[in-house]
Amino acid sequence: MLRLRAVCPFSWRAFQFRSCSCKPLITEMIKCTDERQIFDLIQKSKAILSEKQVECAFNILWQFQKQKTSFLKNVECVRDHPQFITLHNLATSQMEFMNDDTLVNVLYLTQQCATETHGLLVEALVTEAWRRLERFDINMLSKFSFCLANQHLYFSPLMGKIADIVHRKLETIEDLRSLSILMVNISSLISQHFQDQLVNKTEHLFDTIDSSQVNVARRIVKFLRNIKYSYYPLLERCNTVFLSNMNHLDLDSISKILSLYHSLQFHSFEFVKMAKKRLTEMISLFNHPHSFVKLFVALGPMAGPEEKEQLKSTILLMSEELTSQQALAVMGAMEEMESRNSHLNKKIASILHKHLDNYKPIELLKITRALIFLHFQNKELFVKLRELLHSYLKISVIPSEISILVYALSILPSPYLDEVEVSRIEAVLPQCDLTDLNSFATSVLRWIHYDRTYLDNTTGKQLKLLQKLDHYGLQRLQKCTNLNLLWEELKSLKGDWFAESLLEETVATLHRLMDDINYKNVAEIASFLSRTNYLSTLLLDRIASVVLQQTEKIHPFAILPIILPFSILNYDPPQSDEFFGICVQHLNSYLSVLDPLVLVFLGFSLATLEYFPEDLLQAIFNIKFLAKMDSQLELLCSSLSMRVQLRLMELNRAVCLECPEYQIPWFHDRFCQQQYNKDTGSMNGAQQQIYKMLAEVLGGTNYVKASVLTPYYHKIDFECILDKRKKPLPYGSNSITLGKLPEMHWESNTQITGSTLPPGAERIALEFLDSRAFCRNIPHLKGKSAMKKRHLEILGYRVIQIPHFEWNSMALSTKEARMDYLRECIFGEGKS
Repeated sequence: MLRLRAVCPFSWRAFQFRSCSCKPLITEMIKCTDERQIFDLIQKSKAILSEKQVECAFNILWQFQKQKTSFLKNVECVRDHPQFITLHNLATSQMEFMNDDTLVNVLYLTQQCATETHGLLVEALVTEAWRRLERFDINMLSKFSFCLANQHLYFSPLMGKIADIVHRKLETIEDLRSLSILMVNISSLISQHFQDQLVNKTEHLFDTIDSSQVNVARRIVKFLRNIKYSYYPLLERCNTVFLSNMNHLDLDSISKILSLYHSLQFHSFEFVKMAKKRLTEMISLFNHPHSFVKLFVALGPMAGPEEKEQLKSTILLMSEELTSQQALAVMGAMEEMESRNSHLNKKIASILHKHLDNYKPIELLKITRALIFLHFQNKELFVKLRELLHSYLKISVIPSEISILVYALSILPSPYLDEVEVSRIEAVLPQCDLTDLNSFATSVLRWIHYDRTYLDNTTGKQLKLLQKLDHYGLQRLQKCTNLNLLWEELKSLKGDWFAESLLEETVATLHRLMDDINYKNVAEIASFLSRTNYLSTLLLDRIASVVLQQTEKIHPFAILPIILPFSILNYDPPQSDEFFGICVQHLNSYLSVLDPLVLVFLGFSLATLEYFPEDLLQAIFNIKFLAKMDSQLELLCSSLSMRVQLRLMELNRAVCLECPEYQIPWFHDRFCQQQYNKDTGSMNGAQQQIYKMLAEVLGGTNYVKASVLTPYYHKIDFECILDKRKKPLPYGSNSITLGKLPEMHWESNTQITGSTLPPGAERIALEFLDSRAFCRNIPHLKGKSAMKKRHLEILGYRVIQIPHFEWNSMALSTKEARMDYLRECIFGEGKS
């Protein structure tokens, strides 16, 4: 009895105030040490068991189950035992005598004891609870909503009734634990306004909970995930709770929190670092697939090389025991880990192959995508995958499911669709949102590319389908009247079809809904402009205006995505000094809180715009910060890690060149040398044309250098030197080969002064600018290209930029015209 009381003190307290007549039998129940004893007691006493004793029996059975690990639970034995059925019958017959608390508790416990979610007892208890619903207190209401959620009744009228009660009583609710349960369970049914009310109420009550309330904090984050709202103030406070309780978090909790953060795109370096340490300590603790797969999925993508090998070798040893869902989870983690362990890849693929018939369409897409990403080759598996996808496609009627199936088919080798399948796509197009339409278009374009490349054929049905996709996409945008709903469809859109067919109309729709941009969605609209490289001065001015008017409501975490489009697109809004000044000021109190990579990206974005806040730079360029950043780089995937390092180098270069008064040292020589040693240095066709013509204009190949590295490692396409009379000066020895690696011919140090040139001579840098250097919609130079021009001028160059649209224009369609163009750029004269 003492053991059971120690394990479940709540259960003991719950029954110590029962009526005297109940106490002896309840005391006997609590003394039981296993299910057999409790069932024997039920058999002996079934004729006299009260509703409270029935509740106690369910509760103790559940406590026995909770003491066992998930893979040792004997739920079937309990569920099928004759006395468990007796207990069910007793609960049914005594239901009307139960008080509200007992009724809801019995419902909860019967579900926990593995009763069928739609069995007669459960249905009867739910019906009786519905009848009493209005008189439930907040605690009973939350427990009842949890029971409905266990039955997946998220969209039921009954859950709607609970949402209505919460809405009416919200002002009087003071229990955040109960409210957090309700928030999660009703989140699918509530309006935007009600969501905001719940978020505000949660903020108000947050300080009433103890700092150890991890489950409450986790439910709050889950609610934010469900309503797709990355509300930073609450996420921060929940994150603080998680960090302060890290030593007590188990594998399940850490795994769930990481998954929620990933969905919300919330990044906490401190949490990830501590979670990695805690999970690494668990590697040797688990030897059963149920737990180890969960550990593999959570730790694998952020583990170090040694831990990854340990995880892979262990999962390989237990691979024969994996279920279909466990194998799927492992494959997904291997994709994130960029696994190159061919033995493990083959083993997991063989398990997936064995269970392939049991997977849903979305799971088949995950499998297909992972196999393609990992360069896995197995003709038999791909044939089976294709057959299954086609069979699902012929019977599916749900637009999102059909788009998933078509997309999966399109990334398999030799993609094709027959007439019936094309007709099925066409039939659902009127019901599709932009996400589905974009998925279909991406698949059709991949299909067209395959047919042109391998079959030298494009059928009319493909082009006709694209036209219909254009039509329905434009129609959906034109009918849109809600900015937040539009954003839900826009946020994941990418690819050629969207850029070519819908981008202009999307921006026009955003212009139409521009008055709805506010502090909640301003960062999202800004991120859209960054992603699409579309310069809309109207939208950027509106973004700046919202920030100036509602600064205090915008969280510092949102400043980076807000600044980014101005940096990328090289645009200064009206009152630009005030706008950027407020953004920087808003960040200052958070410099010690923001993740290292966010600070680096912020510093670089501002430097692109010629803003160099001293506090921000001092926060970045110090030994403590750089050490912290190095530790974060270990947690990132290789591509993101390299991107962060490049941005830090570029920021370091910008500060050294544009703000020498800060006396921040240049410390990227070695990094740059390593990067440029990997550079293939190949020229494109236009650059080769320009090089040959420059040699003719200047008088020979010894008067021009190609692929030159300057001090601070800017790479320029071509360099030449003119004396004070504008005559080209030859280089000492020059045997340029097109495609040769970049060559640094100045001194190897970074001193700008002291490069030997005759008096009055000038260095000229010629850069060919392709479409990536300009905004998508107008020939406006983007931020990085403008910054590079500034830097080259500081280094003493006269910079000549040759835009692709000028070089490839009709006016320069002949060699003579291009030669004259180059002479004009270099010498300021036309024909010689």
